[in-house]
Formats: sequence, C-alpha cells, structure tokens
Amino acid sequence: MSPALASALTLVAAAEEEFDPNDVTPGVVGFIATILIMGAVLLLVIDMVRRIRRVNYRAEARERIAAEEAAAAEAAVGGDTPVEDADASQAD
Repeated sequence: MSPALASALTLVAAAEEEFDPNDVTPGVVGFIATILIMGAVLLLVIDMVRRIRRVNYRAEARERIAAEEAAAAEAAVGGDTPVEDADASQAD
C-alpha cells in the first residue's frame, strides 16, 4: 500500500468520524416541508369525504324517487287509488 493511499484513507476515516449533526438532520426546512405535506393530505382527505357523502346522498335520493315512481305506476295500473287521493291529485 502506498503512503499516499494510506494517508487518503486516514483522512476519509477521520472525516467520517467527525460529522456535524446539523448536516445530517432535516432541520427547520424539513419540519416545515413535513407540516405542509400533512396539511395538503388533510385537505385532500376532507374533500374526498365530502365528495363520497355527496355521491351517497344522490344515490339514496335516486332510489327513493325510483321507489315512489314504481309505487305510483303500480297504483295506476292496479287501480288501487282511493277516490280522495285521486281528487286531491287532480286539484293540484
């Protein structure tokens, strides 16, 4: 092993032993970046929950409307409409 290589390895080993903790930690910039990412994720989750609820409410409303239309069609075909209800619907 040459003396130049030995001294280079000694310098590299010494540099590895002495390190500045501020160089290996994310610091304030990393903390702020993490907080911003967490905030963005939170806003996306809130928006997603709102959209899912809206879709569920619309599906429930469509089911209710379809059930009411089916009941009305069944009543019209069956002739089970009471006279009072028929008069009230014609007055509207």
